[in-house]
Amino acid sequence: MNPSRIRAAALAALICVGTGALLFGESMESGATPKVNINTATAVELAYLPRLGSKVAARIVEHRKEKPFARPEDLMEVKGIGEKLFTKLKPYLAVSGPTTLSAKVRSGSSTSRRSSPAAASKEKPATTVPVGKGR
Repeated sequence: MNPSRIRAAALAALICVGTGALLFGESMESGATPKVNINTATAVELAYLPRLGSKVAARIVEHRKEKPFARPEDLMEVKGIGEKLFTKLKPYLAVSGPTTLSAKVRSGSSTSRRSSPAAASKEKPATTVPVGKGR
């Protein structure tokens, strides 16, 4: 086969692969995580973030009046937002662009605060005698 034909075939394959990657990337952006711009969002929009209430949202608004956020990590300077909470919020945070989050995000936890009926049935019955001194 002629070397120029090989180059032409390789170039055509590269163009096809590149176009496919571009189309795939654009389709992934449409299903992107909704974001909250922490520099422009209202307190109500900030409260849509998981595990964030109205008091902390108000603190964020007050903090950004003094100093706008340059990067999402600056949010940890606000009282009530530590490293653990920030890691849960990070996928939803932006410092530029529009706010696209329009409903409260519920953080799914693997453990429930309330005891379930199944957990209650596994407890010892109240009629058992505790083991201790003098028995």
